[in-house]
Amino acid sequence: MHAGNAILAVLLLAGSGRGAEPAPGYLSPAALVADVQGKRLYIAEHTASQVAVVDLAGLNVRQVIALPDRPSGLALSADGTRLYVTAGAASGSVRIIDTAKGAIAGAIAAGYSPIAPVLSRDGGTLYVCNRHNHNVSVIDLRSRTEVARIPVKREPDAAGLSADGNLLFVANQLPAGPANAGHVAAVVSVIDTRTRRVTSEVVLPDGSTGLRGLCLSPDGRFVYVTHLLARYRLPATQIERGWIQTNAVSVIDAARAKLVNTVMLDDINLGAANPWGVTCTQDGKYLCVAHAGTHEVSVIDRLALHRKLEEASRGASVSDVSAAAADVRNDLAFLTGIRIRVPLQGNGPRGILAAGALLYTAEYFTDSLGIIDLSREGHLSARSLPLGEPIAPTAERRGEMLFHDAQHTMEKWLSCTSCHPNQGRPDGLNWDLLLDAVGNPKNTKSLLLAHQTPPTTVTGIRPNAEASVRSGLRNIEFADRPEEEAQAIDAYLKSLQPLPSPYLEHGRLSAPAERGKKVFGESGCPQCHAGRLLTGLQKYNVGTGRGRESATAFDTPTLIEVWRTGPYLHDGRAATILDVFSGRDSGPVHGLRSKLSEREIRDLAAFVLSQ
Repeated sequence: MHAGNAILAVLLLAGSGRGAEPAPGYLSPAALVADVQGKRLYIAEHTASQVAVVDLAGLNVRQVIALPDRPSGLALSADGTRLYVTAGAASGSVRIIDTAKGAIAGAIAAGYSPIAPVLSRDGGTLYVCNRHNHNVSVIDLRSRTEVARIPVKREPDAAGLSADGNLLFVANQLPAGPANAGHVAAVVSVIDTRTRRVTSEVVLPDGSTGLRGLCLSPDGRFVYVTHLLARYRLPATQIERGWIQTNAVSVIDAARAKLVNTVMLDDINLGAANPWGVTCTQDGKYLCVAHAGTHEVSVIDRLALHRKLEEASRGASVSDVSAAAADVRNDLAFLTGIRIRVPLQGNGPRGILAAGALLYTAEYFTDSLGIIDLSREGHLSARSLPLGEPIAPTAERRGEMLFHDAQHTMEKWLSCTSCHPNQGRPDGLNWDLLLDAVGNPKNTKSLLLAHQTPPTTVTGIRPNAEASVRSGLRNIEFADRPEEEAQAIDAYLKSLQPLPSPYLEHGRLSAPAERGKKVFGESGCPQCHAGRLLTGLQKYNVGTGRGRESATAFDTPTLIEVWRTGPYLHDGRAATILDVFSGRDSGPVHGLRSKLSEREIRDLAAFVLSQ
């Protein structure tokens, strides 16, 4: 809701690639890549299913290349002749664009929701993060075939190669494992490109989630990863000074694959919500981070940052808070004096790229390109280049923008998407939101189908999703917003559609899932998970409550898209669906070890995960 009256969408220039008349629609620029000469900039325009080619000399869109699927990431060959575009969802692919002709020259099958393509140093191999397969494709570009898939932790979203090309660093967006563990955090997987195996994992601080951006320093010594740092172990009684959520960049020693430290991107009384893309300038002088929630860019003196980190590691007092390395991740003043926050004219920056003295950001919700001239030290400001003609936003589009916007939140620490990333899906954490007393945190629920499956919240405290949206604005974002904004968020959430399960085979149940369907019926599961939405919309005491919650009835969740909503049960104690059915602490209703064989449990899990 940054400059609410300036919310823009633009004319979809799809005709140039399809031979059709231009049709109105949004562009949603998300990812950027430039040629080494700094002459052309390529922009993945997500909702428009196209790539825009910008002439950097004249700063104009010189061409639009239509795609059959929505693009998510870009990689450009060293000679600039081939552009590799990850696109699509369940049937993901890499589209190969001949840049001279401005046309698609081929396609290579990839995984589910491919993103973040990375080219090897010799240009012969492409690495692609398959978000919903939790793995990385290795593609031989000479034969145009996928030669391997490397499993990683959970929902890989960004990647980068070491200077020698031997290590691929992969940022997993969400934590894996149970949410009630002693340490809950997403990790950065480190892949040896020679053996094609994960050799180690860099574990980020407790509460790290929402990893969106990753880059390496020009000298290859350091990896930088943007993420949220949730203070989820505290009850959500206030929001000031990052009590609920802070925003961070973690620094990793590339050679040792070890975490150096995690630095807060916020200021003491001003959050920097939802850090997304991250890049270094080519001379290594600046580290730059796009803040999608506050519509600004942090320009950080990179060398000064490392000097302060080194001093803190030696026990030197570098601020009022930090006198040791362990203090840094809680220091909201650590970047004081070495960082400039540059407000953007556009809304929702995601991808970010430095080319020469200029910094570019993909402004997702205003369909524009943000531009900052870094040579104007001490006088940094941004301008915005429209990528098309503005059109009026629909209620759904306005609601989507508000869902991602932290400008209306008290002190700008977070937005709805901070806890419900990826179009309202959960962040994998437990939160103590004071809905049903203090000291009994609950696992974040998916907002998909929330308006169709009342009541909401784990214990059904709110009668419907409309009530939850308004309560969230008041009690989590600590904001008093107009009713029309809540209605727009309702419209956005109602528009969300489930994705097909990756456990389906060619759109159909596998043989184990077919057997599991029978087990599902014979085990009485439809008594609670009934009908088209696989929920009877009722609350039950299923025996999973503990202590004072031992008699608590929990809302029956829909099983639709359950494959992406783990961990499971009200406190996230079950990391997987198999853990729900075979765990010793799943309660008498879900714990089926004494009732079913191991094969029947596996088949049942296969069926449930196929929904």
